[in-house]
Amino acid sequence: MALNNTYDARLVQQETALGAGVQVLLLALIGTAIGMGPAGWLTGLAFAVATWAVLSRALHRSRLRSFGAANRVTLGRATLVGGVTALVADSFQSSPPVSLFVGLTAVALILDGVDGKVARRTGTSTALGARFDMEVDAFLILVLSVYVSMEQGPWVLLIGGMRYVFVAAARVWPWLTAALPPSTARKTVAALQGVLLLVAGADLLPYAGNFGVAALALGLLVWSFGRDVLWLYRTSRVEETASRRQVRELVAS
Repeated sequence: MALNNTYDARLVQQETALGAGVQVLLLALIGTAIGMGPAGWLTGLAFAVATWAVLSRALHRSRLRSFGAANRVTLGRATLVGGVTALVADSFQSSPPVSLFVGLTAVALILDGVDGKVARRTGTSTALGARFDMEVDAFLILVLSVYVSMEQGPWVLLIGGMRYVFVAAARVWPWLTAALPPSTARKTVAALQGVLLLVAGADLLPYAGNFGVAALALGLLVWSFGRDVLWLYRTSRVEETASRRQVRELVAS
C-alpha cells in the first residue's frame, strides 16, 4: 500500500512539474513574439517556480491520489496568469501588444467559470482545488490592478490588495476567519473585478471612461467586503454574548 501511495504521489507531482514546463514554454512563445525584456522573463519564471513549489507542497499535505480534471483546468489558467504577469512586468519598460494582453486575460477569465463546473460534474471538488482556484483569481486581479494603476493611479491597487489586506487582518482578528454564508452577490462582484479591470486596461475607452470602470470595480468590491466584514463582526458579537451567557449560567448553577 505504501508503494502505491508513493507512486500516486509522484504522478500527482509530475502534473505540477508539467505545468511549470508549459509556463516556461508560454514565456518562450511570448518572448519570441514581442521581444520580452529581462523584467518580464524574470517575473514570469519566478511565477512559474513559485506556483510549482506552493502547489507541490499543498498536494503533499493533502495526500490527493489524483490531480483531477478541475485542477488541470485551474493549472492551465494559472499558466495564462503567469503570461499576463510577465506582460505586465515587461510593460514597465515597453507597452505589450494590447491584443495579446487582452487575449491571455480573457481566456483566463473565461476558464474561471469552467474549473468549478468540471469539479462538480466529475465529483472531484476538494478544499485544495477551491483554494487553488481562489488564489489564482486573487493574483490575476492583483496583476490587472497593477497594470491599470500605471494609467489611472495607485488608488487602483486597492482593488488587487483588498483581499490580501483581509487575510492579514484575519491574523489580528480571528473572527474574520469564520465561514461566510453563500452569496450570489459576492460571486458576481468577484467575477466582475477581472472583467472591469480588463476593460479599463484594454484602453478601449477614453481616460474618463476607464477611470469610471475602475472606480466601479473598486466601489463594488468595497461594498462586498464591507457587507461581509459587518456580517462577520455581528455574528462574532452574537456568539461572544451567547458564550458569556452560558458561562454565567454555569457559574450560577
